[in-house]
Amino acid sequence: MYRLLIIEDDIGIANAIKEQAEMWELQVHCVQNFRNVLAEFAAFDPHIILLDIGLPFFNGYHWCNEIRKASKVPIIFISSASDNMNIIMAMNMGGDDFIAKPFDQSVLMAKVQALLRRTYDFASSVPVLEHRGALLNTADNTFTYRNNKIALSKNEYKILLILMQSKGKVVSREKLMKALWESDCFVDENTLSVNVNRLRKKLDGAGLKDFITTKFGLGYVVLD
Repeated sequence: MYRLLIIEDDIGIANAIKEQAEMWELQVHCVQNFRNVLAEFAAFDPHIILLDIGLPFFNGYHWCNEIRKASKVPIIFISSASDNMNIIMAMNMGGDDFIAKPFDQSVLMAKVQALLRRTYDFASSVPVLEHRGALLNTADNTFTYRNNKIALSKNEYKILLILMQSKGKVVSREKLMKALWESDCFVDENTLSVNVNRLRKKLDGAGLKDFITTKFGLGYVVLD
């Protein structure tokens, strides 16, 4: 089942789209926290997005730009600001289509289905993990924060991946060592500590202080 993310602050419009989309057998999530759209985007991992321009806190162009740093998921802008300048800007920011409000629900769903067919005949969705505004793209192993890509070694990436996948839960040193062992080299406790410390320095340098917390005698955790 394809997943549709609706980024629309008009509850009436969002619910109407959701009801129609579910009739087309789409799984739908409407964003609730417009201060941190990326967190809901990463958690839901949609196949397609409907995005309004006029939103609280940050506009749709901002969120399109942020999503595009980590994902090629199809984005359809929906807005009453449908003059040529806004349509051009939406496309230039990474949008795949633009539908002016008010729109016919059946036409909207037809466009959604067409874009899904075109996209997923050739590509698959890109899973992205998010925490504190940082994005870990598991498709190309990149880690970005505040428009900057942070270079990670193979082991640093694996450590961060496991911790972010288990966000809020303590991951034992034994589990991390086993994951690194399966890469291609022997890893003892000292090697693990060296890798974690190097990773922390990179995160601190990028402005992500205390991203990884040590639970002495237990392991490490990325706190919610």
